[in-house]
Amino acid sequence: MANPDSQESKYWKLMSELKQKIVDGTYQAGDKMPSENELAAFYQVSRHTVRKALAILEHEGYIYAVHGKGTFCSEMGRHTKTSRNIAVVTTYLSDYIFPSVIQGIDQVMTENGYSIILKNTKNSSSAEGKCLEELLSKDIEGLIIEPSKSEIYCRHIALYKKLDEFHIPYVFIQGTMEQLSDRPYVMMDDFKGGYLITKYLLSLGHRKILGMFKADDRQGIERHRGYAKALQEYGVFYDPDRIIWFHTEDRAVKPFARLRAMAASGIKFDSVVCYNDQIAIKTIQTLSQLGIRVSEDVSVTGYDNSFLAENYQVGLTTIAHPHEKLGEIAAKLLLDLMQEKTLSLADRQIVIEPELIERESCKPR
Repeated sequence: MANPDSQESKYWKLMSELKQKIVDGTYQAGDKMPSENELAAFYQVSRHTVRKALAILEHEGYIYAVHGKGTFCSEMGRHTKTSRNIAVVTTYLSDYIFPSVIQGIDQVMTENGYSIILKNTKNSSSAEGKCLEELLSKDIEGLIIEPSKSEIYCRHIALYKKLDEFHIPYVFIQGTMEQLSDRPYVMMDDFKGGYLITKYLLSLGHRKILGMFKADDRQGIERHRGYAKALQEYGVFYDPDRIIWFHTEDRAVKPFARLRAMAASGIKFDSVVCYNDQIAIKTIQTLSQLGIRVSEDVSVTGYDNSFLAENYQVGLTTIAHPHEKLGEIAAKLLLDLMQEKTLSLADRQIVIEPELIERESCKPR
């Protein structure tokens, strides 16, 4: 253990005190910090100790130096929590279920006098990091975020820790990351959803069930786990050759190229469990091009009960996703966190039960 009078403990203590003054607003964004000599005299430490403390703060983004003018508090200090702004970061904004989720958030926040700053990451982890850096420079009071590639190790955890340091509460939606699994979230029980829809196909007599799952987010992994569990319960052999994994970058091509290759190679299947409704609709189109009739020859299921599921030419069996309701729940949870209410674990980490929606894309075998 370091000696409490050592240079190491002194510079760390000084750095911590200066950081706290930035966080609590004693130093505001753009304010000039005291000089090295002033800090050394006030805290009764050496200039070497001051330099080490300031170097850490500069590295972490709390201050910046201007040659010949001094050191200044950065935009990260701009957190007065009086803006009535909250930020919403999703993977996408304008398509699929995302407009409904955002609408649910907006309704609750508008009713409570808040405005929303909208950002999207296109499911890119690096873009998520840039969004967080930008938001840390703004005076936001809270954040609702859908993590990008939630199954991939997050390399910008330090930015979430900065949110914690600034006492800016945040709520994850749709999924969470392993390193932050103790944080507040609102999401579907995707394991149970994958289980329910696979069990439904099994109950119709299907046994050669393909699975198409996204490998880089938690939803895909959990839906696959549910799929495997249902097969196990029915005593059906889990065949890894009947699983098509894909990533965000190749989602428009790989699943369907692989499906064509499997059909051409003679791999037999009587149904397909798809990651979501978008993948399911494209699967139906691909099967049709191959001369395979959906429901008559092969059953197809989706996930999310999107507009596509109900309005496509073949009604899609899927799992209900309460798009707008999920947004409302997340917004209400964020409000409780901003008001520093004491919440139980069940109230901080909310899991929505899935519901099977039966339509014409599946028939008994």
